[in-house]
Amino acid sequence: MRLRASGDVRPSPQERAERRPGDDLVPHPDVVMDTAFTVPAPPRDVWPWVVQLGKKRAGWYLPRRVERLVPPGRRALRRVDQRWQALAVGDVIPDYGGRDETFTVALLAPERHLVHTSTRGSMRMTWSIVLRPTGSDDGAEAATRLLFRVRLAPVRRQWVARTVGGLFDELTIRGLAAGLTERLTESARNRRPGPGERRPDE
Repeated sequence: MRLRASGDVRPSPQERAERRPGDDLVPHPDVVMDTAFTVPAPPRDVWPWVVQLGKKRAGWYLPRRVERLVPPGRRALRRVDQRWQALAVGDVIPDYGGRDETFTVALLAPERHLVHTSTRGSMRMTWSIVLRPTGSDDGAEAATRLLFRVRLAPVRRQWVARTVGGLFDELTIRGLAAGLTERLTESARNRRPGPGERRPDE
């Protein structure tokens, strides 16, 4: 079965309730935003795409139909770039939230999770990405569930953060779901051997 990212990036109630790596870095959040989606590839294939995300790195993945509206120089990469694969705890990554805004890598476990921290004025935040192996309904193909969580505290206008901020977060993750799925599908197609060819590991 070929999996495709849908427009639904809502996590399950169990996923919302579970503890994640990095939760203790903002232990009493005023606002928590959870999103999730599934892509048709195992964590080992998804991780290189996740680890290179970011401003002045591989960019933010969007599908081609959307990227046509973006200037070519600002479109995200459509390949894994080895320049961005050596991410480590303590590394600082520019953020799209503003010219001087950044994220710092706080936790990193290859193929499992990546947690960023940031301070915006008096507000502390974490952004975690968890990769969880799963499979299709018939168990025939490997897949990965990606779980995203933003935790914020203190937040002065909590209603605004939950509604406006939550909507923006959901829209950007929807774009990422479609863009990442598209790239993974194209990458798998390019790796597929032609007639009479053998896979590299055979």
